[in-house]
Amino acid sequence: MGLPKSTYYYRLKNEPRAKLREKQDALVKDLIDNVHIDFPIYGYRKLHRELGRRGIVINEKKIRRIQRKFGLFATVIRKWIKTTDSTHKLKKYPKLVTPALRITNVNEVWVADITYVRILTGFIFVAIILDLFSRKVVGWAISKRINAELAVNALNMAIQNRKPGPGCIHHSDQGVQYCSKEYIEILDEWKFQVSMSRKGNPYDNAWAESFMKILKYEEIYLSEYETYEDVVNRLPRFIEEIYNRKRIHSSIGYLTPEEFELRFTKQKPEAGTLHKT
Repeated sequence: MGLPKSTYYYRLKNEPRAKLREKQDALVKDLIDNVHIDFPIYGYRKLHRELGRRGIVINEKKIRRIQRKFGLFATVIRKWIKTTDSTHKLKKYPKLVTPALRITNVNEVWVADITYVRILTGFIFVAIILDLFSRKVVGWAISKRINAELAVNALNMAIQNRKPGPGCIHHSDQGVQYCSKEYIEILDEWKFQVSMSRKGNPYDNAWAESFMKILKYEEIYLSEYETYEDVVNRLPRFIEEIYNRKRIHSSIGYLTPEEFELRFTKQKPEAGTLHKT
């Protein structure tokens, strides 16, 4: 054939290796796809950690290569609607949550926020309460109306679940729901310290904003919610089973909120050793 022997033996030696690599890449793709069923937009760092938790050791460089090769990324763009109405005359409260604040236990700081879910006939609204120490959602509510009752229902669930002691900081935006008479009365009854973001500054409640981004990009935008019943039946699963119990967070040592609280309870470390704002 007019080919040097070295060329023949080179191809004979390397063709099986190339096929083996293709098979390995396909297997890694399947593993990433399996993780993406619950966590569709995990980046390579969290994929590396999550696979490790499942007993599968694959380095980050290889995961990034497989993501690029098979296009395993999610890019979703959606319209934004306003959920905060701070143009009211109800009493507003100063911001108590600052970078200098050290959080050393559960039920020291709760953050609250409201977002929306688009369905065929309009919008459904979701209110959440997040424990800032562990990033765990401790209360939530779903409603067709964005009113004080929606926020109150989420707060009541959180209080029933956690029964916080006096002094817990409740942080939110200046929305009319959080400044309402009904809401403030409950906070006063349970001796919360009321904290609110500065007007027009979403970064003051970045933790709740971060959760809402996760909720939207990893569940809402990827699900075909058509009715109110779809939201009620499926969104709680993501909050309780996926976010609280399965989704790992870099800010709490690549643990899930549930695991982080459990580990804290067992270890009982000195204040401030596990987490900072």
